[in-house]
Amino acid sequence: MKQIRLFSGLFTVGFWTLASRILGFLREILLTAYIGPGPVMDAFVAAFRLPNMFRRFFAEGAFNAAFVPMFSKRLEGGENAEGFAQDAFNLLAVAVLALVGLAMAFMPALVWITAEGFYGDERFDLAVDYGYVVFPYILFMSLAALFSGVLNATGRFAAAAAAPVLLNIFACTALIAGAAMGGEVIRWLIAVIPLAGIAQLALVWVATERAGIRIRLGLPKLSPEMRRMVRIAVPAALAMGVTQVNLVVGQLVASKTEKAVSWLFAADRLYQLPLGVVGIAVGIVLLPDLSRRLRAGDKDGARNAFSRAGEFTLLLTIPSTVAFIVLPNPIVSVLFERGQFSAEDTTATALAVAVYGIGLPAFMLQKLLQPLFFAREDTKSPFHYAIVAMIVNAGLAFGLYPLVGWIAPAIAASTAGWAMVALLAIGARRMGEEARFDDRFKRRAWRIVAASLGMGVVLYAAIHLFGWTFQLPGWRYLALILLIKVAAASYFFLGHLFGAFEVSEFKKALRRS
Repeated sequence: MKQIRLFSGLFTVGFWTLASRILGFLREILLTAYIGPGPVMDAFVAAFRLPNMFRRFFAEGAFNAAFVPMFSKRLEGGENAEGFAQDAFNLLAVAVLALVGLAMAFMPALVWITAEGFYGDERFDLAVDYGYVVFPYILFMSLAALFSGVLNATGRFAAAAAAPVLLNIFACTALIAGAAMGGEVIRWLIAVIPLAGIAQLALVWVATERAGIRIRLGLPKLSPEMRRMVRIAVPAALAMGVTQVNLVVGQLVASKTEKAVSWLFAADRLYQLPLGVVGIAVGIVLLPDLSRRLRAGDKDGARNAFSRAGEFTLLLTIPSTVAFIVLPNPIVSVLFERGQFSAEDTTATALAVAVYGIGLPAFMLQKLLQPLFFAREDTKSPFHYAIVAMIVNAGLAFGLYPLVGWIAPAIAASTAGWAMVALLAIGARRMGEEARFDDRFKRRAWRIVAASLGMGVVLYAAIHLFGWTFQLPGWRYLALILLIKVAAASYFFLGHLFGAFEVSEFKKALRRS
């Protein structure tokens, strides 16, 4: 069996995802500065969420959850993996083209369903207008996701992980150019989104060709293999897309309050940074690795891969959670408070960041636990768990809104995330030892938590002693940098002291990536 270097893959995907997220932050900084929370930004968020929501179902979600394990096993067994990928590509292309056609015909209805609170004011017409331009992005991204799945299954992670960087490069360039040349900045932004999708598709398509796998557009064949893949993919659509569905439910509730959609969007972008760097990296690398090990009967290797991915998840997730709870205001202030983004917007967004921070470990653990099911081509169990989680989310979002207002969707999303993790963990018990953490993970897990809590105490003391520096003009940037350095130093010192990790492990992974 050709080995997939787990930590090397995690660092490769994590590095490129971090680059994408940093550029994504620049995009949101420019967006909030040039446009700011209000009708135009609310409308853009609602419109751009539509292709991203369906992308989770058709691309990273349902399709890849079914495609990657089946392709990986055929690749491992020498069973015409290229022909399987060709048939899957043709089927996906036709399905997404049909979706784009339906969306274009019913765009007003889509906006009403996902942001009913917009109806009757300018936000609704703007969202519909923007939606017509950005929705075709899903076609290019769904096809790009298939090529990414092929590359990941062969252990080539760099091109697929680097592709999302292009969207943020295009978007940042458009925002800066629009502001410099005058006119409506938002028009520049929405115009380049489909172009960015074409560039991403071209990058991974070429990389797949160089990997020796040739895929061309052709007529779809509904063969027995494709029918089986569809049967697996349909329940995975909800299982993998539950976070997006919960975000849409939250948007539906938040749309009743002006600016709330923008506040929640800005907070979502913040917690997506560690989720993207760690959670998505773990999901991308772990799924093909588990699939191939299980095909080869390597149960010990599967357990080791699962446990090491769990360590990697905790190492970066728990300290991120603590930072979001202790430092939400300084983080939001430095990143977003300028131009059209006011101090009032900072306070509101920081509250949402803290609430989402409580749910961050849950969102991460979902990315770790779901591959246990998908690697066994079991998408029905996560589907059933997702139904429960969505009911919890919707019930809390709508039920708490009269009591706590616009923050209800954030509370609901975090609670539903933990409910989903609990169900996944209980369901994984029947899978045997390879789905259980090993002794090394158990020894290190509580030490990681202890080091993170210790870091939180240090940060809490630092912000109370030196928090006044954030009020001085120009000092808040330096103050946040210093806080980040204090956090990193205290976490790594305590982690090494408690035995949560060995610094040499990071050095080895970096050399291999």
